[in-house]
Amino acid sequence: MFYWVVKAILSPFLHVIFRPWAEGVENVPKEGPVILAGNHLSFADHFFGALFLPRKVISLGKAEYFTGRGLKGMISRAFFSGVGTVPIDRSGGKASEAALRTGLRILGEGNVLGIYPEGTRSHDGRLYKGKTGVARLALESRAPVIPWAMVSTFEMMPPGRLIPRLGIRPGVRFGKPLDFSRYYGMEEDRLVLRAVTDEIMYALMELSGQEYVDKYAASAKAEAAQAAKEARKAARR
Repeated sequence: MFYWVVKAILSPFLHVIFRPWAEGVENVPKEGPVILAGNHLSFADHFFGALFLPRKVISLGKAEYFTGRGLKGMISRAFFSGVGTVPIDRSGGKASEAALRTGLRILGEGNVLGIYPEGTRSHDGRLYKGKTGVARLALESRAPVIPWAMVSTFEMMPPGRLIPRLGIRPGVRFGKPLDFSRYYGMEEDRLVLRAVTDEIMYALMELSGQEYVDKYAASAKAEAAQAAKEARKAARR
């Protein structure tokens, strides 16, 4: 209920101020389990990604969004609960398996699960290599996978920017369902998981128009941060 209250309050404001657009909404099934596999460009994706869908989108978010203290922590919990985020431990290992089981439970209940295969926001607007968790979810749940491409949210609100830029119309494109039935029963095969994930990322690249980088986003982000640090040191010499 809280999700729909938040959406009812925010939707008119977002439509009037930012004039967002959407394509391919009809590709999302009106009922039954669905995986929305999207690129992740900006914090603004949480606002615009599901704006045009008549169904609730449940996403998996890091537990830290729900554990903060004081007023800031309370606001964070309220916001992420309001946009349909379920907290998970993203520390890896057994936590990754627990996150997978949470995703399967959500799909098993006939819901729409939103997931960002890159694992984190792009720091430069490019599309990065997907993690294979999305493939395991697709093959184990046998739910249809819809590519879910955010457009222009990076330009409107890049990482680190607190206030969105006006004059940039954010959009979202929903692609045709991807069929992975030929791989059912092969969810333990790493090569199959990689192939399924790469097919999803290719579909996202075509929908979003982004440049693709065959590297994980977290690694690329760390390398960029290190390069910036070294550049600052060199400038002070």
